[in-house]
Amino acid sequence: MRARRTVAALFLTASLALAGCSGADAGSAQDDTSAAKPAAGDAKGGGYQADESVPGARNAPPKRPVSLAPAHIIRTAELDVEVKDAPKALAAARRTAENAGGHVAGETTERIDDTHVTSHVVLRVPQEKYDAVLAELAGAGKLLSRKADAKDVTDQVVDVESRIATQRASVNRVRALMDRADKLSDVVTLEGQLSSRQAELESLLAQQTALRDRTTLATITLSLSENENKGQKAEDDGPGFLDALGGGWHALVTAALWIGIAIAAVAPWVAAFALLYAVWRWVIRPRLPKRPTPETPQPAPLPVHGPGQD
Repeated sequence: MRARRTVAALFLTASLALAGCSGADAGSAQDDTSAAKPAAGDAKGGGYQADESVPGARNAPPKRPVSLAPAHIIRTAELDVEVKDAPKALAAARRTAENAGGHVAGETTERIDDTHVTSHVVLRVPQEKYDAVLAELAGAGKLLSRKADAKDVTDQVVDVESRIATQRASVNRVRALMDRADKLSDVVTLEGQLSSRQAELESLLAQQTALRDRTTLATITLSLSENENKGQKAEDDGPGFLDALGGGWHALVTAALWIGIAIAAVAPWVAAFALLYAVWRWVIRPRLPKRPTPETPQPAPLPVHGPGQD
């Protein structure tokens, strides 16, 4: 009995030892596998390692950063500001645009009714300074109106760039064919093709330049106006002696002018009638036959009575 117990104890001890060794081997193999997975991920996914704390992370494909093309936006704005002194405000607007790295594209100044001045200026400023410049110009005085617009032309820019690349490749192909052409007719045909494709390429390059300018520099149209009552008297005292004298002189000159105009208008008619009268008086009338004048009867003599006669 004692021998059987000893054998059973030895067998149980050996079984436990084998189980412990197999568990250690399995754990080390699992560690090797888990260590190998990140290495494979580094080789394929650029160092990507799935987060096993999130459900389904092991089966999810690695997320790659999406490269977005830069947006191309045309920004325009219109400001109408009332200021105390338009020339000074205009000079300040010029300085603001130049300090921001922009320039003045157009300018118009006009004096209205000798009472106030209005100025219109077109400013081109970089896109990154657009908001700051717009806020500074709007705060130069009393803001009357403001209008801003933003147009995304990214698709148009990308399309033009793609067409430019295609057209350049086409021009290069035609030039290569011209270098290998032997016949004069082929050279003439290829020159015509090259001219047309070169012209189209230049047109596309011009479009690209215009789009680059409009998307790089924003356009701000600023209108500056003064108060219409500036320069006028606060109280109207009515016309004085000099005003009355000036008004009378103006009326006299105006009346004389109209009289002269009337005389000038009637003078041709007077001259024509005078000429006709002179012709009739000294040319036609003397040649007319004279009418006989009728003899007037002489009155009969009165009888003379002598003395003593009744």
